[in-house]
Amino acid sequence: MGSSSTVFVATSDLSGITRGRAAPGHAEEGVLRRGVGWVPADLALTAFGQIAPNPFGSTGDLRLVPDGSSGVDLPARGDVPGVRLYLADQTLPDGTPWQNCPRAFARRALEDLRRATGLEVTAAFEHEFMLPGLDGGAPLSFARFRSAEPFGSELVALLDRTGLEPETWLPEFGTDQFEITLRPADGMTAADRAIVLREVVRDLASRHGHRATFAPLLDPDGTGNGVHVHLSLRDAGTGRPVLYDPARPAGLSTLGGRFCAGILRHARALLSFTAGSPSSYLRLAPHRWSSAGVFLAERHREALLRICPTSGLGGGVEADQYNLEFRAADATANPWLVLGVLVRAGLQGVKEDYAQPQVWPEGAGPDLVGVPALPRSMEEALLELDKDAVVSGWFPEELLETHRSVKRSELAVVSGLDERDVCGRVADVY
Repeated sequence: MGSSSTVFVATSDLSGITRGRAAPGHAEEGVLRRGVGWVPADLALTAFGQIAPNPFGSTGDLRLVPDGSSGVDLPARGDVPGVRLYLADQTLPDGTPWQNCPRAFARRALEDLRRATGLEVTAAFEHEFMLPGLDGGAPLSFARFRSAEPFGSELVALLDRTGLEPETWLPEFGTDQFEITLRPADGMTAADRAIVLREVVRDLASRHGHRATFAPLLDPDGTGNGVHVHLSLRDAGTGRPVLYDPARPAGLSTLGGRFCAGILRHARALLSFTAGSPSSYLRLAPHRWSSAGVFLAERHREALLRICPTSGLGGGVEADQYNLEFRAADATANPWLVLGVLVRAGLQGVKEDYAQPQVWPEGAGPDLVGVPALPRSMEEALLELDKDAVVSGWFPEELLETHRSVKRSELAVVSGLDERDVCGRVADVY
């Protein structure tokens, strides 16, 4: 048990906002057993604070039941007290799972993958964010790195202390931009950590007088913030990695190729879940080093799916390092849904034996003739979702209906704004 004066029991909604309820610290034991109250219509909250039209209305009750292993202590600092944060499953009042819970969606996808293939996912979510107002410093420079002190060192230490396993912390290319990566973990743990990481960064930054933002773009002409999702597959019984085959093009195994083919075939519908805001699609364009089209490539940073480099330095084993990077996600998306749809799409490719995709070589030029385009807007992505019966079929009808409604309600809020103002409205939230 933690020693914080309050515990906060949280879920992540369809716009990637962490929401929940707090209880006194002395009630923690009871909260872990029974959870706290919640309402089905909370699933329909938009990023901008309205409740979108939804199938639940004003009726029904749920419980947010904490996962006891997810507890993280955000320590007190100055006049700001500490708090213990738990991630929770949304259940019915009797404790049975609620089919529309995003965390349950990810869990079902991982369970179905294991049941159908005997495979488990290892994942990591790589986050970019900005700390506006620092003294500056050149991209990737030591000066930029030091400009974020003591916030940066405290962040790494806090992530380490709370078990989130930080891997690297670096000044990125964009103005005031930084990147934080966590060590790979099993799929569910990685998605949980992605949610907690965002709150730890924002909370600590605010206590240092900064306002951290994970918004996809602050300026339509500027550098964007993405969340790159790294995935590898292992045999659940032996732990043996299965994506790597040195005898095949780019080292990608036949099974790995089918997994990639599933993501590529359904990518245009998947983006309504992985690129979650009206400004997300302004970032997903050529020459932004984000994702410029639906293709698989060997170490190409404008691919939708990138085969990451491996290294034998220091005794590194290529098969253990070999992983795929999905580059068309950002922090306006729910990590549980992002993981769930990627796993579902990959599983579809494996089960249906989709044809092996072309692997663009590392040296491919910037103009990739014949590469299918990504959706250029959230509305286009939602239309692709409507057309893709496979992707739509993964979701309970109430969850799918609410997702569509939330996203179209968010589009309505920014309707008529120019691109700069759209970026600003989204950045105010994230």
